[in-house]
Amino acid sequence: MNKAKASSEKSVSASSRTISLLSQLEKINSDSVLGESDSARHVTSRILHLVQSQEKTRKEMTSKGSTGIEIILSTLENTRDPQTILNILNILIEIVSVGGGRRASVLVTKGGTQILLQLLLTASKDSPPNEELMVLLHTLLAKVGPKDKKIGVKARINGVLNISLNLVKHNLQNHRLVLPCLQVLRVYSTNSVNAVSLGKNGVVELMFKIIGPFSKRNTSLMKVALDTLAALLKSKTNARRAVDRGYVQALITIYVDWHRHDSRHRYMLIRKGVLQCIKSVTNIKLGRKAFIDANGMKILYNTSQECLAVRTLDPLVNTSSLIMRKCFPKNRLPLPTIKSAFHFQLPVIPASGPVAQLYNLPPDVDDVVDESDDNDDAETESEIETEIDDDKDQHFKNDDIETDINKLKPRQELGRSIEELKMYEQFFPELSENFQEWDLVSKEPKPFVPDANLSGPIVVPTASEEHSAEAKPSTKGIALKECSPLLTEEYNRRPVFLELPKKDNMKSSSLHQQNDQRNMLPSCQCLSQEIVKGLDRISLQNSAKNDQYYGTGCVVEKESKAGITTLASSKPFEHVSPCGGSLFEGSSVQLGKLCCTGVDSEEEEDSRSSSSGEHATLQISDVSPVHDCDLYLEMVKNTKSIPEYSEVAYPDYFGHIPPPFKEPILERRYGVQRTKICQDIERLIYQNDIIDRVVYDLDNSSFSVPEEADVLKFNSKFESGNLRKVIQIRKNEYDLILNSDINSNHYHQWFYFEVSGMKTGIGYRFNIINCEKSNSQFNYGMQPLMYSVQEALRCRPCWTRVGTDICYYKNHFSRSSIAAGGQKGKSYYTITFTVTFQHKEDVCYFAYHYPYTYSTLKMHLRKLESMHNPQQIYFRHDVLCKTLAGNSCPLVTITAMPESNYYEHIYQFRNRPYIFLSARVHPGETNASWVMKGTLEYLMSNSPNAQSLRESYIFKIIPMLNPDGVINGNHRCSLSGEDLNRQWQNPNPDLHPTIYHAKGLLQYLAAIKRLPLVYCDYHGHSRKKNVFMYGCSIKETMWHTSVNAASCDLMEDPAYRALPKILSHTAPAFCMGSCSFVVEKSKESTARVVVWREIGVQRSYTMESTLCGCDQGKYKGLCLPVISIVEPQL
Repeated sequence: MNKAKASSEKSVSASSRTISLLSQLEKINSDSVLGESDSARHVTSRILHLVQSQEKTRKEMTSKGSTGIEIILSTLENTRDPQTILNILNILIEIVSVGGGRRASVLVTKGGTQILLQLLLTASKDSPPNEELMVLLHTLLAKVGPKDKKIGVKARINGVLNISLNLVKHNLQNHRLVLPCLQVLRVYSTNSVNAVSLGKNGVVELMFKIIGPFSKRNTSLMKVALDTLAALLKSKTNARRAVDRGYVQALITIYVDWHRHDSRHRYMLIRKGVLQCIKSVTNIKLGRKAFIDANGMKILYNTSQECLAVRTLDPLVNTSSLIMRKCFPKNRLPLPTIKSAFHFQLPVIPASGPVAQLYNLPPDVDDVVDESDDNDDAETESEIETEIDDDKDQHFKNDDIETDINKLKPRQELGRSIEELKMYEQFFPELSENFQEWDLVSKEPKPFVPDANLSGPIVVPTASEEHSAEAKPSTKGIALKECSPLLTEEYNRRPVFLELPKKDNMKSSSLHQQNDQRNMLPSCQCLSQEIVKGLDRISLQNSAKNDQYYGTGCVVEKESKAGITTLASSKPFEHVSPCGGSLFEGSSVQLGKLCCTGVDSEEEEDSRSSSSGEHATLQISDVSPVHDCDLYLEMVKNTKSIPEYSEVAYPDYFGHIPPPFKEPILERRYGVQRTKICQDIERLIYQNDIIDRVVYDLDNSSFSVPEEADVLKFNSKFESGNLRKVIQIRKNEYDLILNSDINSNHYHQWFYFEVSGMKTGIGYRFNIINCEKSNSQFNYGMQPLMYSVQEALRCRPCWTRVGTDICYYKNHFSRSSIAAGGQKGKSYYTITFTVTFQHKEDVCYFAYHYPYTYSTLKMHLRKLESMHNPQQIYFRHDVLCKTLAGNSCPLVTITAMPESNYYEHIYQFRNRPYIFLSARVHPGETNASWVMKGTLEYLMSNSPNAQSLRESYIFKIIPMLNPDGVINGNHRCSLSGEDLNRQWQNPNPDLHPTIYHAKGLLQYLAAIKRLPLVYCDYHGHSRKKNVFMYGCSIKETMWHTSVNAASCDLMEDPAYRALPKILSHTAPAFCMGSCSFVVEKSKESTARVVVWREIGVQRSYTMESTLCGCDQGKYKGLCLPVISIVEPQL
């Protein structure tokens, strides 16, 4: 107790002494009396003693509200006594030496930098300069300088740049003085103007007098000299000077010498310092050439390989890897043109924009190798990258956020006359249908309350609430209530210019379906071995089916009886090219090559027992009931593609089931990216080992598939396929090049292709070398998908995530500035993965994500139409418009049939609020279609919750906004070469018909005062996990800017958050934390913003589904299989 008391008294005493001494010093400054220098020397000496001995004193002097630093700096500025100056400099050094950078920042804010620079200028005029003073001054400046962003400018203005440089020049052997001077030069050099100025005065040459071969002496001085040189060489002028004097070769020699002698790795920082100098000088083209000429690639490759065994040397390996990647000579893609391999002549050429530029380009200038010095050097040097969610709220760039209140406030602008919008009346027959001709169950109408339907609870379905017709209603739903009386009144108005006809002749084709056609036969996605042996290519011949469709897929039987589609060989087996195809002949459609060997020998016995007998049928009961192999082929015949595809991919034909196991997000092996980059660098070092043979080429119409047994065969000539060219690099390694979107020279990400001719037990490496995004979920656990026909033959038709050693990184193929939006020095990126196949001579398909073709959509809609109960469900399938290629854009209407044909029930039917859904505007985001498929199937199901939704709302759905892009394997654009989700402001009816008419539907609803309650556009996201939404809010947009939302007098209904909140409680994959309601300028022409701003739909959303998996909730750590993707989210 006495000790504590004594300690407390001592502390108080020290504090009071410090305050007292500072007061004395302040009085001395103000009195300026002759002889006071002795007093100042004495006081500062005592303060120095306190600062050196007690941390409390140091804290007190830099604490908030303290004037200690101001008094000290004032004394330093005014005194001329050398000892007082030395005392004060020591005091300041003690203060900033501990406590992190906060204390140095305090010194900067008090004007300390300017005072120190002035003192340095004054002291330099002494001849000779006071060495102790110079050491202390430079030591303090080296500590304070990094916290002062303008120290370089201040130093130049005060004329002190060359003082430190001259001190080094004249005192090279005085290491005590040279060391802090070099540290200050390093700080000065962060300013490019200063670096150039110092370079002109010989600083680069001076640094090479200090650094040198391996030596255990003065290693700290060498380390600082290297850091200073690395900063100086970031200036292009200094880098060119270093190249001209042969310093690149010198740096490589120095690095090799330190690498050889530092066997115990004690001087890793020096070795890294040399590498940082090489990294800086190779930022320019001359530096990269000098590095190559000095055999730097091979030298750094060999030294980095020797460092791999020691984990602590990873910084050296990573920096070496970065230098080698940068210096790898830039090449253009091995293509005749980066424009798409397919051409479609547009009916109208845009007056401006990238498409117009593409059409106006002279031949052979679309892809020029760019060796610009503007290399993006912001590569990740650490092997353990941090995932960057660059579009979370906190990462929005302020300059992209809309700050104009007038633009943010929604305003209804129809943009088209009422008379013109009447053309869309035909798509809303439900608003005038009277059902008098329908035999509905008659009920006495209950007293009609206009808002009764709107105010009741609407249960939002979740994946766990799938019930049969007999199931009890779920109690887990969350009630969604419409609380706006204005909206309630609006929904119950009659249309403005629609009259209620006495008799309507409109009859939806869906209402004429017979119930007996809904008795579906079970079917199989598999073929028996006997059938496979007799087939190479399969074509569908018209048979007398009488429009009868079957079960869940195709039923393959040995007997050929009428009523079941027969599969027949279109050509003799031995004469057919494995990956080729022919155009449609009559009504036949060809499938790709089947596995020639049938089932592997090790499973022959099992296969024989399962397929024995003339009438053997293989069946899978778990396949979706809306998949029908025969119907799919019928749909394919009417699908119009630009390449006129004649083949059908087996996964699309067979269908697929989810794998019977959970697929965790892949944990990335340490060092995999570094290893892959080293293997790429070996291509340059050991060029004789590279095969460089083209094995697939869409640009060469006469190209023939290699016949060698050890070469893989590729194919992408089927709907949604995308693979342009394949080059064999090594025996089991292939470079793959994707096709750009039609009428475009970029957007490479989606891939879907076939591989055959493989062997088991071999790891095949695939490199997709022309991706464009700067990052991908492939770096964070995502895997490509593979479908094995051999596995399908064993009744396991699954898309499974495969691949090891997966990574995504920048490569040495240069992107043309024309394709990169005018940006120079950009490179493509590589997706690389290694696959070991389970079956020899298999036929496998690889895809970016679960494929979902346009023909699949047509098949699903046809099946839904034929399976529904017209007494309960109002289902209508219309054609909204024709696309540029002549394909139909489907429009679906789903709601519940009225309880009876009494007027009250029909009135309630017509006045249900609309919910408008759309999907697949971006072809490469296939998960949007799977979510839409789940939505459609749920809304058509017998679930009590689905029935409740149908009775409460009318669903208008455009399940595929970009059919042409989907069909032709585009990633983002339509045939117009433009992103359709950037055309909603001013869609062109000739170039963007689906967007023009989709917007027209919404404008029509606005014109008749029937605004949708919700608009939601389904998308997929390639760089974030989970499922989330983007919405629109004025206030939340303002919160991310400097504008004070409270001062804007904004009144905003928070109902825009209701649906995302409901989903966050009901959908396991949904993440509210990833949602954003900020309106960005770059998104002002998207569906979400235009429907909110121009149409006036408050709840206008984009719903994003991950292409990878989840990092929260029920599915945390798991990839989202297709069974989860189709869980209805609405």
